[in-house]
Amino acid sequence: MAMEALRPNLDLKPTHFTCTPTISTEFLRPTSLSLRSHRFSSLIINHQRSKRWSKLSCMLRHKSDPSISEEQQLIKSIGKGLFGFAVAAAALLSVCYDSPAFSESLTVAFPVSRAREVNTVQRTLVEAWGLIRETFIDPTFNHQDWDSKLQQTMVEMFPLRSSDAAYNKISAMLSTLGDPFTRIISPKEYQSFRIGSDGNLQGVGLFINSEPRTGHLVILSCVDGSPAARAGIHEGDELIEINGERLDGVDSEAAAQKLRGRAGTIVTVKVHSSKDLGSDSSIREVKIPREYIKLSPLSSAIIPHRTADGHLTKTGYVKLSAFSQTAAADMENAIQEMESQDVRAYILDLRNNPGGLVKAGLDVAQIWLDGDETLVNTIDRDGNMSPISMVNGHAITNDPLVVLVNEGSASASEILAGALHDNGRAILVGHKTFGKGKIQSVTELHDGSALFVTVAKYLSPALHDIDQVGITPDVQCTTDMLNSPKDSLLKDKSSISSLETDSCIMVAEHELDIQQSKGTAT
Repeated sequence: MAMEALRPNLDLKPTHFTCTPTISTEFLRPTSLSLRSHRFSSLIINHQRSKRWSKLSCMLRHKSDPSISEEQQLIKSIGKGLFGFAVAAAALLSVCYDSPAFSESLTVAFPVSRAREVNTVQRTLVEAWGLIRETFIDPTFNHQDWDSKLQQTMVEMFPLRSSDAAYNKISAMLSTLGDPFTRIISPKEYQSFRIGSDGNLQGVGLFINSEPRTGHLVILSCVDGSPAARAGIHEGDELIEINGERLDGVDSEAAAQKLRGRAGTIVTVKVHSSKDLGSDSSIREVKIPREYIKLSPLSSAIIPHRTADGHLTKTGYVKLSAFSQTAAADMENAIQEMESQDVRAYILDLRNNPGGLVKAGLDVAQIWLDGDETLVNTIDRDGNMSPISMVNGHAITNDPLVVLVNEGSASASEILAGALHDNGRAILVGHKTFGKGKIQSVTELHDGSALFVTVAKYLSPALHDIDQVGITPDVQCTTDMLNSPKDSLLKDKSSISSLETDSCIMVAEHELDIQQSKGTAT
C-alpha cells in the first residue's frame, strides 16, 4: 500500500526505527518504545547510508593481456563464491562486500559501464544484492541461485545508457523473489518518501493501496477535508490515470509521487467508481487542486450514551488514522482529558488506518495494557520466533474498550488490534482486516536510493498468522450507514450526530453496555 501523505522524520541518529510498509505515507515518524526486544518494526528504517557498506571500495583496472579478447576474459571473485562474466569493456570494476553476516569478505568484479550514471547503479546493484543475500526472509530466494542472479543482471545492465533503465534491471531482479514488498526506489523517489516530516504535505490527500492480486491502485481513504475528499473520491475507487498517464504496472509509491506537487497546481485523475467497477460508464475524470494538507492522525470526541437501564453515560471516542511519531503521545493526552471528564468506556476506531510506525502502534498498546504482556511475535528467516513484551506496563485506564476495524486496517493497526484482543483487553467490532503481516527494513544506499527488504513476519500474541489472512473481529457490523457520515466525522468535536448514526459505533456501544453490565472492564 502507498499513501500520498506520510513520511518519517529525518532528524535521527543512525539507528533503526519502525514505519509501515507496505504503506508509503507522508506523516509517519519514529517514536520511542521501551520493550524487551528491539526487533519490532514493520518497517525498519536506517536513514544513514548502510554501515554494512562503509568499506565499499571500487577499483578500476585495465585489461592486462591484449592477447585475450574482451569476450574471452573472465572476472574472478575472491572469498566466498566464484563468478564468471563475459567482459564487454576494457576496464573492470571490483567491489568489496564486507558484512558482519559473512565470515569472509566477498569481492565481486564486473565490467564497468562507460555511462557514468549506469556505473553508479552497478555499484547499487551489488549493494542491494548483498543486503538481500544477508537479510531476505526466504533463505532460498524463491528457490533460485541468488549469486547467478547478480551475474545475469550485471550483464543485462552493462549496455544500458540511463540510470532509469539500470534501476529497472534491479527491480526486475528483485521481482524474481516473489515478494512485492521487497523493492528499490530511486534517489528521487526516496526523497519524496521522506518529505512531510513536520506533518504538512503538498498534495491531494489520498491513501493508495496496490491490490496484491491484480496490481490495481485502489483508494484506501481520503484525508478528511482534503481536495480529494471534496472532489468526491471515495474509498474503493480505482485509480486509472494521473495527468493522462495510465497506471498499469505503476506501484503505489510512484503513483503517490505523481499526485504530490506544489500547492496551487492542478492534477487530473481518472477514477473508476467502486459502486460500479464492472461498467465503463462509471469512469470519470476529476481535476483536483493540490494544497497544503495538515495531517492530524488523531481525533477524539465524547459521545453521550444512555444505557439500557436509563442511565446517561459518556463514551470516549478516539479515531486514529495513521501511526505517526506523535500518535501515542496524542492519544495519551486525549485519554487523560476524557478521564478527567468522567468517561466510563472507550471506542478506538482503527478503520481505514493503513498503518505507519509500528513502534508507535506498540506505544499505543501500552496505554491500554498492564503488566508484562506480549504485544507481538516476530519470526526471522531462520524460523526463530521472538516475542516483544512490555516491561511493567501501567495502563492509563482499565475502562471497557472496543476497537473498530475493517478491510482498510493494516499493518500497525493489525498489530495493535491483535495485541489488545489477544490479551483480553478489547473486543473487536467491524470487518476482517487487510492482512499485512510482514516486516520490512529500508536502507538508504550509497547513491541515495533506498532498498526495502522483507526480513521477517509477525504473529499476534496468541500466535495467529496475520499475513494475507487478516484478523476476524468478534462482532460484525453493517456498513450501510458508514459511507455518508465517515467523510464528515470529527471535522470538529461537535460532530457527535455523525458518530451516533454510525452503525458500527452503535454496535460498539452495545458491546460496551454488555461489558459494563457484567461489572468488568474487559
